[in-house]
Amino acid sequence: MIQAGAVLTVDMLEAAAEPVKVSFEEEVAERVRRGHAFVGECLSGERPVYGATTGFGPLVTFDGRDSQEDQCDNVLQHLTAGQGAELPPEVVRATMLVRIRSLSRGLSGISPAALEMLSAVLQTDFTPVVPTLGSLGASGDLVPLAYIAQSLRGVGDARLGGRKMPASAALAQAGLEPLTFTGRDALSMVNGTSVTSAAGGLAVAKLRRSFESGLHLSALLTDILGADGKFLAPSLLDAFGHPETAGAGKRLRDLLQGSVPSGDRPLQEPYSVRCVPQLMGAARCALDWAGGVVERDLNGVSDNPLFFPDENLIAHGGNFFGQPSAFATDMLSIVATQMGNLAERQLDLLVDPVRSNGLPPMLSPRPGAEHAVQGVQLVSTAIVASMRRACVPASVQSIATNLHNQDVVPFGTQAALAALEQAQNLRLLHGSLAVGLRQAAHLRKDRPTAWPCADLVDALAQVVAPITQDRALDADVRAAADVLDQFVADRLP
Repeated sequence: MIQAGAVLTVDMLEAAAEPVKVSFEEEVAERVRRGHAFVGECLSGERPVYGATTGFGPLVTFDGRDSQEDQCDNVLQHLTAGQGAELPPEVVRATMLVRIRSLSRGLSGISPAALEMLSAVLQTDFTPVVPTLGSLGASGDLVPLAYIAQSLRGVGDARLGGRKMPASAALAQAGLEPLTFTGRDALSMVNGTSVTSAAGGLAVAKLRRSFESGLHLSALLTDILGADGKFLAPSLLDAFGHPETAGAGKRLRDLLQGSVPSGDRPLQEPYSVRCVPQLMGAARCALDWAGGVVERDLNGVSDNPLFFPDENLIAHGGNFFGQPSAFATDMLSIVATQMGNLAERQLDLLVDPVRSNGLPPMLSPRPGAEHAVQGVQLVSTAIVASMRRACVPASVQSIATNLHNQDVVPFGTQAALAALEQAQNLRLLHGSLAVGLRQAAHLRKDRPTAWPCADLVDALAQVVAPITQDRALDADVRAAADVLDQFVADRLP
């Protein structure tokens, strides 16, 4: 169970992929009721309220529709224009949770019924079908959120039990009644950056695990190569002046407990071994900053206008402008890609007999007759190239639109979705490297000398068999990535 008034974390976002109950504490429920009543008072008088008494966007100078229900219908219908592939279900469901958190602050004037409907659908596996393309990350994620709102009233498509069907049928099968929007319910649903925050939060969760996976794999590589861990000397790393680098070095020393160098490696290892603490320390620093920004977004209020009953204030402003997460998730893409560069180079080192301390080419038990991880390395190279191409920042691609009402936009949604894809690709790179390291450990015959590294090999060996004869390895890579996720989650410091 998740409490609507509690601090929202990225772990909660991941939990929302499955049915989850959201409870409303009495304090939260009272805030929502009070905010909704205040909006009702404002609408019953002569006070202008954007989107409730006016048109939308640059048409704010014109009157809106006379009926509240018609006005709600108007905002949703004209925004139902998205294109492209479907958003992943985990993103859509996390988005609904983020929207609940924002709306439960009581500053948007949403009706209790609309908020309860969001909670009710999250308790089932009902998932609106939402297209990827449409949001600018300014004025909120208007288009994708409109699809979510439409599905709650039985319009459009949704998935239930993994099957795509009309949203009306999915609601009926889930035992839910379609929602009728009134007041500013519809605008409250769409006028926030919840898709951006949700995708960014999911990317943060994955990258935090991948950071640990990268350290574990780097330690295992160091052990299998027989490298000397002197490059992890505390005094050396402290002198670098970056505490995150010293922290990464300590973590690597912990993971290399019991390691015995072979004594026949070069005086200085390649950078993909020797500079791991410096690279991963910088990744930790950037990940902490970006993750902090995204988590603040998860718990903020993104909407316009906001309503403050105690001040008798309707505040029109720009709290739907997703620039913070746009910058942060662009940084997440960069972090993911550089960690991917490291993993790909480490696999390249491992398959090269000139640099791997006697391991056969491509880790093949019979080079030429068997090709072992050759295909895995080719795919890893392709993944890295794709990640590098996706690193072009979205947060600076501003294009004026909407009759120049939106004359500068952050494109945070595209940045966040790119970061999530980068995080997923990094998992596959780590899975590829893990398959290679498991094969290298098999060929070495001796168990890794560091006990934490031996534990990781044992875990991988349960799902990845030794390559004695060439076989398809695509499923092995994905299985290894899953093992890494669970292995590091169980051992997070």
